Amino acid sequence: MKKVLLLPAAFVMLLAQSCSEATNEGEQSSTTEAQPVVAEQPAASSDDPSQQDVVQVALGSQDHTTLVAAIKAADLVEPLRKSGPFTVFAPTNAAFDKLPAGTVDDLLKPENKDKLADILEYHVSVGVFNEDAMRDGQKIGQVNSQSITISKADGGTKVNGTAKIVGTIRASNGVIYVVDEVLLPQQK
Repeated sequence: MKKVLLLPAAFVMLLAQSCSEATNEGEQSSTTEAQPVVAEQPAASSDDPSQQDVVQVALGSQDHTTLVAAIKAADLVEPLRKSGPFTVFAPTNAAFDKLPAGTVDDLLKPENKDKLADILEYHVSVGVFNEDAMRDGQKIGQVNSQSITISKADGGTKVNGTAKIVGTIRASNGVIYVVDEVLLPQQK
């Protein structure tokens, strides 16, 4: 897998540029790339996850401790807190456990920071993509410049044909879809 040299500042600039390209709900895109819907978040109490950013929501989840450790190791905490809106496909600890033995420990090493960042950025889209508006075969561009493909079958939604969306959490700067597998980008 080719190392991607994305500095946090470049990451934030990419996110800001991509956010300005988001279309409004109801507009049609002429490309095969999906366009996000930027939704207003309802007012809620401070205990409500919708009032916490995507990092705060992950920090509060016992099922996402591996993801949080990876976000910290890749220095992506601040870009995910200060920017947005995002759609985050958040693998559970059990999803990381499905990877070959030693993979997570290897990725968390400082010398693999760029590889880890590429994998994590493959789990993030700029803009909010509502699951009920996603369609079978839809491609969604990710922060690492690759795309994921949505599939719809049997009343469920999958990412890249295998990772099932098993939960949805609204955050102050986007939406988090809990997925049961780690998404791995294509080698560059």
